[in-house]
Amino acid sequence: MDKNLLRVSFSPHITGDDSVRKIMYGVILAMLPAFAVSVYFFGFGALKITLVAIISAVLFEWLIQKYILKGAITILDGSAVITGMLLAFNVPSNLPLWMIIIGSLVAIGIGKMSFGGLGNNPFNPALVGRVFLHISFPVDMITWPKVSVMDFSMVDAHTGATPLSIVKEGLNNGEGFTDIINQMPVSYMDMFIGNIGGSLGEVSAIALLAGFLYMLVRKIVTWHIPVSMLGSIAIFTGILFLANPEKYADPLFHLLTGGAMLGAVFMATDMVTSPMTKKGMLIFGAGIGIITVFIRTFGAYPEGVSFAILVMNAFVPLLNRAFKPKRFGEKRS
Repeated sequence: MDKNLLRVSFSPHITGDDSVRKIMYGVILAMLPAFAVSVYFFGFGALKITLVAIISAVLFEWLIQKYILKGAITILDGSAVITGMLLAFNVPSNLPLWMIIIGSLVAIGIGKMSFGGLGNNPFNPALVGRVFLHISFPVDMITWPKVSVMDFSMVDAHTGATPLSIVKEGLNNGEGFTDIINQMPVSYMDMFIGNIGGSLGEVSAIALLAGFLYMLVRKIVTWHIPVSMLGSIAIFTGILFLANPEKYADPLFHLLTGGAMLGAVFMATDMVTSPMTKKGMLIFGAGIGIITVFIRTFGAYPEGVSFAILVMNAFVPLLNRAFKPKRFGEKRS
């Protein structure tokens, strides 16, 4: 027998041409449609916030790796760029720059590098930064700029409310959902294309779905988490809407507003902080959707996606343990 036919090596034994850098830059490409739409509708503010978030995230990761961890420098793998972009996607385009820099420091320093860097963090770093900013600077984080198409004047924009906050306030004041939605200055089509107020990367459902389709084709993500998350939101809100259509918003409204699409496509699908198995992914996504609806409907905040994802991030080790695949040759119980 030719001894070259027998090779002994350590696991993993399944190889491919993917790499961390290739996957990360694939995700970045998938985020470009949402970024382009945000620049179109929010102008210079969206461009400025995104660039500052990316540069500060990369810089903080480099500083921590070089002077604190004193290990390998990995800023070129694209993960810090994604963290910066996602953090920018989760804030208003008129947020003061010093706040987004602090958010980047928290996201990279606390959410990622304090656990040892990429692959070790239990929580999505961008969401850690986003929630920190929301708790520390609540007024600035809910001061939404009105849509001003291609406004590069660098003048402070007027502010307005998001559809979620309008509906939440109206329902709390005893108004019916039908009257609220009929008086709203934006339509469902506006919500679909992104012509609404909100965080700069969450407003356009069509752009986010385009990014999702690209990642599916490239096999960067699977359908399990986004479909289970959005499906649970649709089912849960559909039941509430059928029970009382004047007290609860319809499923399409919940899917097209706030961070539902952004969370389902780019935040919940983070490979480091999501389950490894398909069954775990389905439960993970469904849990995010249910918690999101509970917070939106019964909680004090009009939005709940960020909190829901972080809560379910904490359950990932349990889901991986409960649904881990059988080892080769192991007897099934």
